[in-house]
Amino acid sequence: MNILISNDDGVFAPGILAAKQAVEDLADVTVVAPDVNNSSVGRRLTLFKHLELKKCTLEDGSEAYSVSGSPADSVVVGVKYVMDEKPDLVITGINQGVNISCDITSSGTVCAAFEAVSLGIPAIAVSLFVDPKTAYKQDENGEWYVDYDFSLTKKVLHDLVLKIIDDGFPEGVDLFNLNVPSNYESEEVKITTLSPKMLDKIVIDNTNEEKSEIFNYSLEENSDSDDLIMITPDLVKEYADDTDGYALFVDRCPSLTPLDVNMTSHKLNDW
Repeated sequence: MNILISNDDGVFAPGILAAKQAVEDLADVTVVAPDVNNSSVGRRLTLFKHLELKKCTLEDGSEAYSVSGSPADSVVVGVKYVMDEKPDLVITGINQGVNISCDITSSGTVCAAFEAVSLGIPAIAVSLFVDPKTAYKQDENGEWYVDYDFSLTKKVLHDLVLKIIDDGFPEGVDLFNLNVPSNYESEEVKITTLSPKMLDKIVIDNTNEEKSEIFNYSLEENSDSDDLIMITPDLVKEYADDTDGYALFVDRCPSLTPLDVNMTSHKLNDW
């Protein structure tokens, strides 16, 4: 089996190495990913513009390729240029952050999987929900860092790919969207539906006192911010019990959502 792995966090992000390690005993793995972070770019494609493709070395010493483009670009380049044969499966991730609900169309991770499906290749998008209450830790010097524990995500991904090797994809399923919580209470995978949304978006300006620290963080000192605004997201708190959000935040177990990329609705009735 040949597997292409990409992501939106960038080729040197720890999650892509974790994804490779999860499945490298099951298949021949090729890694092609953006050269820098491309979070929340959706399915953006770079057409009629030059892209830089470079060989690079991952932390484990294995070879990978970086692309000066989007996650979707990386999948196209991997399938159509880097690999000698069309891959049997594309894996995107492991994303360092949650990707659930109908908001997945803004996700570079999930949309890279969409791009794979458009090329006739089944895909798995994989994300780790990092709980800020438990994942942020201090080192011996008192410096804060994020502890990305990919262990359960790697196990679930490995088992899912193994099942796909044995049984193939279910009829009518183009891709799986897998989300695993870092603060899990159960390792049992729950089959879920998409929540209506994951984020409430708020537009703020320099008069917003509650979010002033976020608004001013990237400003240079004494910058004029009178004409500046910022879109800030708040995580939705309530989810129906059959959804991906409920599995992650209430049941605190892995969520596996089967998806069909054909968005046609046939329920017009007598409209």
